[in-house]
Amino acid sequence: MSSRCPDLPFLPGYTFNPNIGRTKFNMDPKFDFIGKGNMALVDKVKPNMFGPLSDKYPSIYPRGESIEIPGWIAFDKQILCFDGFFQETLQELRGSPFQIRKVKIYFFLEDGTIQVVEPRVENSGVAQGTLISRQRIRFPPPMDDNFYDFTDFNIGREVELYGRVFKITNCDKFTRTFMNRCGIAIGDAIVAPPDPYMEIRSHQMDAMQPKKPNRTADTLGKFLQNDKKVLHFKGYWDDKDTEYGYVHHLGIRYYLADDTIEIKELQVQSSDEPGFIFLRRGKLPQVYKELPSPGDDSHNTVLNVLGSALSSRRYLIDPLDCGRHKVCYYTEKDLSIGAILNCYGRKIVLTDCDSFTRGYYAEKYGISEFTPLEIPDIIKKAEDIPPPKHRELPPWNGFGTHEDSAQNCITVEPKAPHKDFKKFLAYDRVGLDSHILRFEARMKSKIPENCSRIFIIRYYLSDDTMAIFEVAKRNSGFATSNFLARGKIILPEQKVFTSKPPLCYTPQHMFIGATLIINGFEFILLDADEYALRYMELNAGQFPKANIKIIMDKVKEKLRPIYKDFVAENLPNESPVISYERLRAKLCELMGQDFTEHEMVTISRAFSAVCYKDKYNRDKIRALALTELKRFLWDDLDRLKEYFLQRDPPRSGKLSKKDCYTIMKACRLPFDKELIERILQVVKKDEQCNLYYEDLLQFLDRTNCPMPDVPPVNVKYDLWWGSDKDPVPGSLIDWCAFNRYLDLESTFKEAVGEDTVNNIEKSVSS
Repeated sequence: MSSRCPDLPFLPGYTFNPNIGRTKFNMDPKFDFIGKGNMALVDKVKPNMFGPLSDKYPSIYPRGESIEIPGWIAFDKQILCFDGFFQETLQELRGSPFQIRKVKIYFFLEDGTIQVVEPRVENSGVAQGTLISRQRIRFPPPMDDNFYDFTDFNIGREVELYGRVFKITNCDKFTRTFMNRCGIAIGDAIVAPPDPYMEIRSHQMDAMQPKKPNRTADTLGKFLQNDKKVLHFKGYWDDKDTEYGYVHHLGIRYYLADDTIEIKELQVQSSDEPGFIFLRRGKLPQVYKELPSPGDDSHNTVLNVLGSALSSRRYLIDPLDCGRHKVCYYTEKDLSIGAILNCYGRKIVLTDCDSFTRGYYAEKYGISEFTPLEIPDIIKKAEDIPPPKHRELPPWNGFGTHEDSAQNCITVEPKAPHKDFKKFLAYDRVGLDSHILRFEARMKSKIPENCSRIFIIRYYLSDDTMAIFEVAKRNSGFATSNFLARGKIILPEQKVFTSKPPLCYTPQHMFIGATLIINGFEFILLDADEYALRYMELNAGQFPKANIKIIMDKVKEKLRPIYKDFVAENLPNESPVISYERLRAKLCELMGQDFTEHEMVTISRAFSAVCYKDKYNRDKIRALALTELKRFLWDDLDRLKEYFLQRDPPRSGKLSKKDCYTIMKACRLPFDKELIERILQVVKKDEQCNLYYEDLLQFLDRTNCPMPDVPPVNVKYDLWWGSDKDPVPGSLIDWCAFNRYLDLESTFKEAVGEDTVNNIEKSVSS
């Protein structure tokens, strides 16, 4: 298409020849070469940002240099923005003949359209928004054949759009730059004249008093800035002047988000753990006289109550708040070490603060001294605190338990008695640790048939309850069943109908040889299971019958004057061990009634001479493992060694048991879990129980010290840790260890001679 002037007719002589000034008449190829041999599609169009000007003003370009793309592409999303105003006449408002309305004029370069928008003003009283929608606008008559273009807009000019005259006062930065590049000078911004209508209205608004003033303060900014920021102080309140009063240790918290204060009482033993709430969180007034009367804290004051009937009354809210008293509350400026707070008539002295509070005051107020106050002597006296009072309850009437009756006496509403939850958590079952002590017992009765009955007594440490289960013999006439349900057992010979609950059996009453009277039946404890004995020995501080130190001290005191005769009489002839029955008989004769069967069991377990030999040693385990490897045709020892080296980068030669187990399972060794566990038990270890994997590789190498095949065995049962029953410890007692613990070796040598002692020790070591 040839460039021409749109105002001239399309006739010969009025157009320009597009070939004038052209030197190349070939067709432009769609593809060109980028580099050597790289064909690519290239754009031959020369962009020109002033394209639409050539349609109307072609003379500003040289001939043959007009653009080749349409304006809606070259000027896409490019808008000229002008600020202006127009004057609107007012007939009904006195003192204001007109009003000034400010507008925004947008000129869209892509198609020459114009849009006029009036910004919305709150509570303006007129309809605002888009005054003229986007469209091309003609000049006013008699020039209505042409349309407005961007050259018709400039600061200081007046344009008439559909009968309204708009005066342009300013433009944005893009508009100024664009028109300057087009050669159009843009003047300075013009100040719009004041609006007399808005001035009159502003004076009227200032003179008017709202009927319902806004009494709420916007504290959202303060909340967002100081959320989760709390100032911590320590203080005390001296209440010793009152009857039964004492000094209260308090923790004061000031919340910066809403200027509220919370006070909690601290425990006397540890002054950092909070106790019950002394003052709930809220604003604390500085001056307190009395409780506010009804209506003092209301937000509004009602005036001019007219009319007698309820339906015809009229109310008016007082905007001046006549008679309202301003309450001053404590703020962060009033808090400091040594300050005294008036907490509703109670004087609270602040003595110390935390590190955050010190940093906050140092940064905001420049305070550098935070010396804690010394606590007065009256606070340090523990005897000033009165002992807690115990409530006297009526005696038990026999209905329900003592705890239920006491709880019903305390509260009118029936509630379940409180249980010792901390003790329950401490002694609840955890894995194999059941915290249940089991004892074997027999009944002591005048009836011969009852004396042969066997019972299992269980003591539950979690709540100090007991249960009895009878294990009946065959053809005894008794059935195997529960003899007594689980519950607390009261000690005999106590007054039951009293206000205080009776004493019950405790774990210290449970030991071998003890006699228990339960509901009129007398039981003698004959034995205990391994868990009960082991638990008592581990907690020897709570069970003196299982404390070997206390027992041996008692034996030492009895043996000190007659130690020579005791050793001479009980010296073993050939072996350095003594039987349980022999030592028990001598100790019972020596100690008398002060010696119990449980103490003897503790001695026998502490100095047991029973040896335990494992059924499968290292050689048998290796023979069994090599047989399994041969049976399943496994021969991948090099890969196993490679895995060990990969897991051990520092080449220390040691790995943990878990890593070795993982590698053996990854290499798919044809071993059961029990066999792998036994192999890892017999492999050489260091002080930290890490395994030497070189020893494990030699253990699995069939070429290294080959061993004969063994017949197949049931690995899952024979190698299980519970398959071999351990011998009962204590049937034989190590006589040398027993005397060595008594620490009377010099007396022992004098009695039997040093050579005899050396011979006994040699035999023990062999």
